[in-house]
Amino acid sequence: MAYDGYQHLRIAKDGRIVTATIDNPPINLITLALYGELARLSEELEADRDALVFVLKSANPDFFLAHFDVEAILDFPTDQPATREASARNDYHAMCERFRTMDKLTIAQIEGRVGGGGSELSMAFDMRFGVIGKTIINQMEVPIGILPGGTGTQRLPRLIGRDRALEVILGGIDLDAETAERWGYLTRAFARDQIGPYVARLAARVASFPAPAVRLAKQAVNAAGEMPLAEGLGEESYLFQCLLRTEEAQSAMKRFLALGGQTREGELHVADLSEKVAKG
Repeated sequence: MAYDGYQHLRIAKDGRIVTATIDNPPINLITLALYGELARLSEELEADRDALVFVLKSANPDFFLAHFDVEAILDFPTDQPATREASARNDYHAMCERFRTMDKLTIAQIEGRVGGGGSELSMAFDMRFGVIGKTIINQMEVPIGILPGGTGTQRLPRLIGRDRALEVILGGIDLDAETAERWGYLTRAFARDQIGPYVARLAARVASFPAPAVRLAKQAVNAAGEMPLAEGLGEESYLFQCLLRTEEAQSAMKRFLALGGQTREGELHVADLSEKVAKG
């Protein structure tokens, strides 16, 4: 897949890894044009059968992804009464859900400020990495009279708990990287010179593993948030059986044993051993 025609996203594909760099000066505001590109990218990524890892980062050292364009929001139609519909999920919700559910690992490399709709999109990603002293999260909607309408009121409590979500949303406060990591918003927080190399290593590591295992393991983990435990266990068992029947799994397990798996020395360094298995 070529990923052509983007103006506000710089996209590169290296093997199974796709990286998109947001470049919409001066603050990476989610304008209608940038939103359109993010939505299109989510669709193209979802359809890309070769990609296994997606990394989103920013060309701006101070801003990862700002909120949705308030001038555009002021133009949203208000001439009819608000309604509750059976499928009330809006297009922004659908975009975020594509990043959450696509059969690829999605990583947000948040090195600057992220706010409003940018934060809501980030919360849909599988992992979020930040920078100590640099990454700041802010939901600025309530102070300007609205609420996070791009999945934020539903995702944030699931990540950090109801009370903390209310502090962030109702307070309109800045959440620093260390607190965000402790509360569970950030997967990890790094020193500034460590985040890029770590994300690159993790992306390359995951991309080297058997693709069916990566895809179905994510599907199984997603089931934990969508199903009661008994149903989730059934899904896990089914997906395990599916993988067991793949050539990739059979070959990788045999390499694992041949390289020293299930020996004392091999198991003392099993993470390194796993990487050797993936290299064949």
